[in-house]
Amino acid sequence: MDTVKIPLGKRGRPSIPNPVRGLGGKVAWIIMGLVLLGVIVPSTFTYIGPGNVGIVIHKLGGGVDRKPLGPGLHFRNPLTTGIEEYPTYMQTLVLTRGQTDGSAGNDEINVNSVEGQPVSLDVSLSFELESTRVPTLYSTFRTDIQSIQHGFVRQTIRQALQEVVGGQEIAAILGPKKAEVVNRTQALLSERLAAYGFVVKQFTVNEIRAPQAVMDAINAKNVMQQQALTAQNELQKNMYQAQGDSIKAAGRAMAILAEARAQAEANQLLSQSLTPNLVQYEMTKRWDGKMPQVSGSAVPMIQLPNPR
Repeated sequence: MDTVKIPLGKRGRPSIPNPVRGLGGKVAWIIMGLVLLGVIVPSTFTYIGPGNVGIVIHKLGGGVDRKPLGPGLHFRNPLTTGIEEYPTYMQTLVLTRGQTDGSAGNDEINVNSVEGQPVSLDVSLSFELESTRVPTLYSTFRTDIQSIQHGFVRQTIRQALQEVVGGQEIAAILGPKKAEVVNRTQALLSERLAAYGFVVKQFTVNEIRAPQAVMDAINAKNVMQQQALTAQNELQKNMYQAQGDSIKAAGRAMAILAEARAQAEANQLLSQSLTPNLVQYEMTKRWDGKMPQVSGSAVPMIQLPNPR
């Protein structure tokens, strides 16, 4: 009898899904999502600090919004827009020979006087930016405010000073007309920078330098003028003193003359009033009734007034 062998196989086990493997994939996606959110979300908000405005730049078209963003938190699309923050508070541009008072280097302004002599000046300009004009300012120069200050604004200051200083003598600039130079230059700067949103608050000339030979000539001239003024004052003093002495002498002479005239008139009146009877009367008033003591046998004769 044939025996039929039936092959016996291993019993299969039911497949069980791996929870760790599935959870690991989800965690990876979650982490990636959080990273993306951490990168994208902060860039979708922009904070503009106090005293500043934000310029909205459209990356696709390259244009600039005409209305700036004010201080505070603002939402934006980081893929299509960019924000450039600009200060509007008061700033001071310092232009000096040395690296002092905020000057970046030798930023002195060099111009020529009416005589053609070189003049160098240390100046400073305080200004604010009009917030509504800031987008236009950025569209014009496409750079930060510091670059605009040391470029366009500095050249504008130099041009204004050349127009004003170029019509004056060095001696006048250093002396009586310095304030006029400052005021006229500030007026020109206010007018020319206003078109770009600058509001000029104050313009100052801190120091003026001229060639040493010119300074020596000015100093010598000032010394001579001072000496001449001193001599003139001394001459006037002597003239006034002489006039005073003359007036005093004339007064004394007039006083003596008046006194002499008064004495002469008094003598004349006195001589006219002296009569023999008056003299005899005065003698009688002063006689004490005693006979004068005389030696000899003669008897003094006393003449009495003759009554009438």
